[in-house]
Amino acid sequence: QVQLMESGGGLVQDGGSLRLSCSASGHTFATAIMGWFRQAAGKEREFVAAINWNSSGTRYADSVKGRFTVSRDYAYGRNTVFLQMNSLNFEDTGVYYCAGGKSWPRDASEVEYWGQGTQVTVSS
Repeated sequence: QVQLMESGGGLVQDGGSLRLSCSASGHTFATAIMGWFRQAAGKEREFVAAINWNSSGTRYADSVKGRFTVSRDYAYGRNTVFLQMNSLNFEDTGVYYCAGGKSWPRDASEVEYWGQGTQVTVSS
């Protein structure tokens, strides 16, 4: 059984920064790939960023490239993924979900494990 627990969301002004964290418990081999999706009100859940188990590979949505950085702490007893978000704007507002699985997800339907979500609100 895999559980993902996010933290770090909140309210930030336009141009500000936030850092999200997600800790995974359970079978770590089941979360070889971890990352983030987000969902704005009235929109579908969309991919943001992902990273593999040894941090040798990362992927980003075009809309966040150069502004967001995904990183991971993967060692014995630890399996945490981070999302550093800089230069935030109103379009980044939404619920951010930690995601995990054994392969790179092409969309939300391919994610095996989800966190409960954390709200990020960017005020203008």
